[in-house]
Amino acid sequence: MSEFDTKQPATPSERESNADLVLTPPRAVSELNDDQAVGMVALPPEKRAEIVKKAEEFVAALSAEEPGSPEFTRKVDDIARMGEKEIRSSADVSNRMLERPASSLASARGRGRPSDPQTDVARTLQDLRATITDLDPGHADLTGAKGVFGRIPGGRRLMHYFERYQPAQKHLDAIITALISGQDELLKDNAAIELERANLWKTMGKLGEYATLAAALDDATEARIAVLRTTDPKMADTLTADALFPIRQRRQDLTTQIAVSVQGYLALDVVRRNNVELIKGVERARTTTVSALRTAVIVSQALANQRLVLDQISALNDATNAMIERTGELLKQQTTMVNEGAASSGVSIETLQHAFDNVFATMDAIDGYRAQSVETMAVTVDALEKQVARSRSYLDRSHSGTN
Repeated sequence: MSEFDTKQPATPSERESNADLVLTPPRAVSELNDDQAVGMVALPPEKRAEIVKKAEEFVAALSAEEPGSPEFTRKVDDIARMGEKEIRSSADVSNRMLERPASSLASARGRGRPSDPQTDVARTLQDLRATITDLDPGHADLTGAKGVFGRIPGGRRLMHYFERYQPAQKHLDAIITALISGQDELLKDNAAIELERANLWKTMGKLGEYATLAAALDDATEARIAVLRTTDPKMADTLTADALFPIRQRRQDLTTQIAVSVQGYLALDVVRRNNVELIKGVERARTTTVSALRTAVIVSQALANQRLVLDQISALNDATNAMIERTGELLKQQTTMVNEGAASSGVSIETLQHAFDNVFATMDAIDGYRAQSVETMAVTVDALEKQVARSRSYLDRSHSGTN
């Protein structure tokens, strides 16, 4: 529509990231009325002045045409079709956006599709928590010992505890790989969201310009009608019925669609921020788990080496006592000193317990975050459904009017 062409709007500002340890769910998107939504799509003053001038020129040209003439009808039809392409585009984006929060909420409640990255990450975190709980030294009896390895306090049970890491290590590696894959999927999801938001931002900018143009046409037409009331009442009535009515009708449609688009744009930002916080939480859990796993492997290897050394020393002492009786007492004292030194170098159970406490603190923060996010995301979905339902009657009326 040539008479109402507008330029592209400015791009949105960049978002700041938050690296705090505490996971705080984003606010639920609140409902916006039409005036608030239009105000969020701002136009530069010079662009607004240009639109107002164009509206005044259009109304002046319209009032100069003969009512019912082809040119008069064409201009009125231009008003009725103003921004229809952008409205359709915005409605399509809104429908796609509505699927995203609904899918995310279903994933948070455990009912998401297998392909949803949120569902995959949630299941992997549950698996990680179960594995860490199973390996928690606080749940194992590490006291008491018998046999050669029992020379280390709690040695036999401690040995069995670390032997459990042998099969668990591969499982933990698979969990870490799955978490990395889940993070990648969340990053891809956010990239798709950003592209959707960028396209919607451009569409909202065009809708904002058309809404401003409709408001300017409304004001200019009202002013023209007021002048014609005294000079040409018939023309004033014609402009009221054939021009002012479709102008205000289109202005209402544009404003309503902007409200729906703004609501959807903000809702997508909530989903994006949720993904960002989830990525941070997964990264913390992943790195902490890797550190705990490395510590467990190192300690397990050290204990195995200590056992080998103790066995060799014991065998050497037995052979030496049989061959050299004179040095038996000296060898006995030396063996006792070695055993005491080896026993004093055992692993600290408190250190292991503290490491696992850190893991659980991170996991609890993620659980708390997800529990809070479910409610805020539910409010977001409800608000979006209300806005989509609210705009449907206007879209139907607009569609019926064009037919």
